[in-house]
Amino acid sequence: MQTITVSDAVGQALAEEMRRDPRVLMFGEGVATKRHDLLAEFGPERVRNTPLAEGIIAGTAAGAAATGLRPVVDLLFAPFLTLSMDAIINSAGKLRYLSGGQFEFPMVVLTMTGAGWSVGGQHNHNLEAMFVHAPGLKVVMPSNAADFKGLMKAAIRDDNPVMFFMDLALAHAPGPVPEGDHVVPIGKAAVLREGRDVTLVSYAKTVGACLAAAQSLADSGVDAELIDLRTLKPIDEATVLASVRKTGRLIVVHEANGLCGVGAEVAAFVSEKAFDALTAPVRRLTGPDAPAAGSWVLEQAGVPQMEAIRDAALGLVGAQAVTA
Repeated sequence: MQTITVSDAVGQALAEEMRRDPRVLMFGEGVATKRHDLLAEFGPERVRNTPLAEGIIAGTAAGAAATGLRPVVDLLFAPFLTLSMDAIINSAGKLRYLSGGQFEFPMVVLTMTGAGWSVGGQHNHNLEAMFVHAPGLKVVMPSNAADFKGLMKAAIRDDNPVMFFMDLALAHAPGPVPEGDHVVPIGKAAVLREGRDVTLVSYAKTVGACLAAAQSLADSGVDAELIDLRTLKPIDEATVLASVRKTGRLIVVHEANGLCGVGAEVAAFVSEKAFDALTAPVRRLTGPDAPAAGSWVLEQAGVPQMEAIRDAALGLVGAQAVTA
């Protein structure tokens, strides 16, 4: 076991997959500048900077994937994805289906998202739910270094386009990462903490806030179970449903806007498939329906914090205690 940052875990996964498969290449905005080790080992034919032209980068990746290569492209900040929607959603996401399975599109789109660097609304916008809604795409958004490495390797090996979101605040967070061929399956959530009273479901940086809330709840005699979705599409319904059937209560937490967000989908399938197990209303704690602020204080105010998660859980458990 090694302790490395999230950024280094991604770099390690890229290097291992490029050694394993000569079809893997990486290009995008500043990749050769940021990842000198990859450039030195694999050369400019497989690691190269591009112009700041997101639509062209994504279109080139879709074309490269269709011809048998396995590109990984870095589009830097998530709002820049809006400039590449046609290539990602209308081409890469649909053409495997439209070709009757004759083509594969094994491409990974890496982008940074979320609060933490005070980069303002045009560089900080959590758009993951947009891509969850697009047919043909897979979407991952890990919370720790080990999962970043394992999911990146799985994404590169997948024959479908994978959107890979890196939470800005996690980029330099260290964590234990297995050495060697560590692969995390796409579509499988992780139960980070088992409990009996309330289920907390989250992903990316708010997983840390949920873990802190669970530890605080334990001091109040409330036993919280914590599920890290890791993959947003395909979403692991079975793990969430099993937990809710055990605890009877659900709180979904994420930084993105709650309107039509991932939390809304989790609340919907739990209400449809485990309604009889619920002993309290499903709660969602999300960011606001507003552009991200450039101020650090205002930016953080838009992210669900530990205290809000703890209080919501105490409210659900207390409400049930009153009605029981």
